Amino acid sequence: MNDRNLKIVLCANSSWYIYNFRKNTINEFLKKGHEVFVVAPNDKYTKYFTDLGAKHVGFNLNPISTNPFKEIMVIFSLIIIYIKMRPDFVMNFTPKMNIYSTIAAIFIRAKIVNNISGLGEAFSKNSAFSSFVSQLYRFTQRFAIKVFFQNKNDMNRLIEAKIVTKDRCDYLPGSGVDLERFKIVSAPNDEVIRFVIVSRMLYDKGVALLAEAAKYCKNKYGTSVEFNAVGFIDDVNPRAVPRKILNEWTSKGFLIYKGALEDVRPEIAISDCVVLPSVYPEGTPRSLLEAAAMGKPIITTDMPGCSSTVDHGINGFLCQPNSLNDLIVNLEKLIKMSHSDRCKMGFKSRELVVNRFDERIVIKKYLNCLDL
Repeated sequence: MNDRNLKIVLCANSSWYIYNFRKNTINEFLKKGHEVFVVAPNDKYTKYFTDLGAKHVGFNLNPISTNPFKEIMVIFSLIIIYIKMRPDFVMNFTPKMNIYSTIAAIFIRAKIVNNISGLGEAFSKNSAFSSFVSQLYRFTQRFAIKVFFQNKNDMNRLIEAKIVTKDRCDYLPGSGVDLERFKIVSAPNDEVIRFVIVSRMLYDKGVALLAEAAKYCKNKYGTSVEFNAVGFIDDVNPRAVPRKILNEWTSKGFLIYKGALEDVRPEIAISDCVVLPSVYPEGTPRSLLEAAAMGKPIITTDMPGCSSTVDHGINGFLCQPNSLNDLIVNLEKLIKMSHSDRCKMGFKSRELVVNRFDERIVIKKYLNCLDL
């Protein structure tokens, strides 16, 4: 381990992301005597970094902007921040920062560690924009000493495309999960089977598909089943489910929207199963890891990232993306199980997370980067 006290930057497109997904990584860096800076746009989570002992530096960013002038200005603002700060390491998260913050960090010759949780929409289309993004990745990632992936399909795809070299790549089991904070809790045995989706309210997360499946199940099983949705509405995202539609589902009683909760554990605790019918390749969804850690069966799609959280038939079920019928079939499997069998399936979820997705595995790999 590097004995020298280092200046380490964690950079992402929101303070929310770093606080929720990398808080314990920050704590571990601070314990080792390093100085930690969070470089991210200001939001309501910004204030929490001071309590941790880290410093926050904000900048302006529109996560979905493609305006060339505005995007170049983001890069310039990061260059100015890094010139003043002179960090030893810059660890980037979220797609834009893997590019923009890398370019900025080149100017001060910091060691760069990038994290590709998922390739996103830009890599799913054959277009001039997709080609341009690929070229940006090819240019920037060669400056990184390490590029972490949460999805082996994405890693192999970029290696084959010669965007990254194999020797600099490594796989992470998602962002990991804090097994002390997310402990196993059995759902109440009260003859009501509760399903919950915990995610941003996006069509691509399968929220509307789940609403349709919930409508079918409520009509068939009545008050013996309950479907809930937890997560924030991403108003700037064109794929966001409008609040009006969420309110309509809630008023009709088949998918109850409970908003964005500061602590999702109570909602997961009372649920019999966590569902995420995502329709696109992801990293490893944190919500599924947290649910599995709390001993919940999982229903998700057989897509890269999502599928790594489920051993089909053991701790949950995998369904085909965009298939309402397949989603309903798997929901009904859970509904028809006994409470005891659902709990046994949940115990298998906990075992899977303990063996594959412990957050300490992730933090150890970041600490090892400090010696590179």
